[in-house]
Amino acid sequence: MSLYFEDIVPDEVHELGCYTFTKEAIIAFATEYDPQVFHLDEEAGRNSIYGAMTASGWQTTSVWLRMLIDERNREADMMRYRGERPAKYGPSPGFEKLKWLKPVFVNDTIRYTTRIIEKRDSKSRPQVGLALFQNEGWNQHGELVFSLVSKMFVERRRAFEG
Repeated sequence: MSLYFEDIVPDEVHELGCYTFTKEAIIAFATEYDPQVFHLDEEAGRNSIYGAMTASGWQTTSVWLRMLIDERNREADMMRYRGERPAKYGPSPGFEKLKWLKPVFVNDTIRYTTRIIEKRDSKSRPQVGLALFQNEGWNQHGELVFSLVSKMFVERRRAFEG
């Protein structure tokens, strides 16, 4: 995850980890950022189209981002430990195709992954390339619940060396 642009291999998958959405975490996030009743109250959730309290889609996305950053930081720390300089990532020109495919219920555990789907040269920024990632979250039943494509500028090794 802290690879230079030249080292990125399309279709390579990185496991980011798992997160269990507890009732307390769902309510805390919803109270602060997405106060819809089916995120805040079990009874309201049961009476909603979901039939139970659910996590906010924005919460599932926020957890993915946190796990992605944590993974990049772990990889960068390992590179520094080996005496290597990790590549710089960013900024991100955005994301696309955000989908919340199934509700995330209380105590669901979501496994997050990121897969490199494409890399492109940058004509306007020769010191970096653009990488596209397919990011997904799968519940404990193996069902895809979250998906988005993110884009990130990634430092080229020759920009660092040269």
